[in-house]
Amino acid sequence: MLWRWAAIAGLLAAAPTSSTPAAQATSAVEHLRVEVLASYPHDTEAFTQGLELHDGVLYEGTGRYGESDLRTVEVRTGEVRDRVALPDAVFGEGITVVGNRIWQLTFQEEFAFLRDRRTLAETDRAEYTGEGWGLCHDPARHRLVMSDGTSQLTFRDPETFDRLGSVAVTQEGEPLTQINELECAGGKVWANIWMTDKIVRIDPGTGTVEAVVDASGLLSESERAGADVLNGIAAVPRTDTFLITGKLWPRMFRVRFSEARSAPL
Repeated sequence: MLWRWAAIAGLLAAAPTSSTPAAQATSAVEHLRVEVLASYPHDTEAFTQGLELHDGVLYEGTGRYGESDLRTVEVRTGEVRDRVALPDAVFGEGITVVGNRIWQLTFQEEFAFLRDRRTLAETDRAEYTGEGWGLCHDPARHRLVMSDGTSQLTFRDPETFDRLGSVAVTQEGEPLTQINELECAGGKVWANIWMTDKIVRIDPGTGTVEAVVDASGLLSESERAGADVLNGIAAVPRTDTFLITGKLWPRMFRVRFSEARSAPL
């Protein structure tokens, strides 16, 4: 039985086809900083690939061959409550919740697991072409948004995983690549950019990066010694806050993205 995070229960309650525009106007990018509201322990053996908070339950998908899994986690302690391991030959990637089910991507195996949200058991699979990186559910548009490490976001049917369309992501008129873990929130797509301490906010209608979050400096020098890159972002429903962490990070943070005092050089 999945554990529910009672401590925040009071806070948590809360066109399918798109195409790349022929031309996208260059627009000013908002620069945001991270305001840390709380810090929690995180499993330093979790190679975090996907993070999502749904109905008070934190779901985390992890990667690496022979180590990948899908788990539920107690936020305040970092304790793993439920866990299902992936086959050793599969590298787990992004996850998202759709109703009573969970989609979980694979890196280069070209299929996604469909799982029961309560038991985490596999119920089906769906094939796709190319790599899988990040995934989120945009319920307002009844679609999934998927990244593959390129500058493209692909839209998929949340029931069948069929491809519905795509959009090219640009920042100040230039393609933005290495788009990794995703979170759909407030009609926007928030994305980790691999190998950086940056999170961006994307307009999924145009692919334009509207804001860049500087998430550097969250870990101390000693904590960074055993940690990998920033990856993992989960919106806290009915608030303006997020949970963020990274691969092999010792901590997870509850944060708010606020206006930066000045734009980075």
